[in-house]
Amino acid sequence: MNSITTLTDLANIIELAVAPVFLLAGIAGFLNVMSGRLGRIVDRARVLERRVSALDAAKEAVVPRAELMTIWRRVRIINWSIGFCTMAGLLVCVLVVSLFAGGFLSLAIDGLIVGLFVLSMLLLIFSLSLFLKEVQLATRTMRIGGESQVEERLP
Repeated sequence: MNSITTLTDLANIIELAVAPVFLLAGIAGFLNVMSGRLGRIVDRARVLERRVSALDAAKEAVVPRAELMTIWRRVRIINWSIGFCTMAGLLVCVLVVSLFAGGFLSLAIDGLIVGLFVLSMLLLIFSLSLFLKEVQLATRTMRIGGESQVEERLP
């Protein structure tokens, strides 16, 4: 079993690890955006919950309750999105560690490296698809909320 013997071998491994590290930085950016959205969604849910509890008539609370149900659906979707994105990031970290371990121990782990990369990409695809679904749901809810406000202002 040959291990890494030269500084050149180490430099080659570091060179191979640069692309996954950039991918990890992109995933961190996505997580930042999704976490921010989750915070805003939860803040909106708290406002709606106070509004629903303050309204006496059941008829007055219909629209806020419907929006609240949609808000909690958005929370579930964005939570799944954050989970898949986090798993993708963790797999990229395992990929980088595997690159170094394989290089230092001269292991033939090409299949593992490819598998980790493909799996992390699939998880990222799922995450971004769920993120898109949450954004579409938010846009649809905003459109519906705007229409009900216009109807309330009409004589």
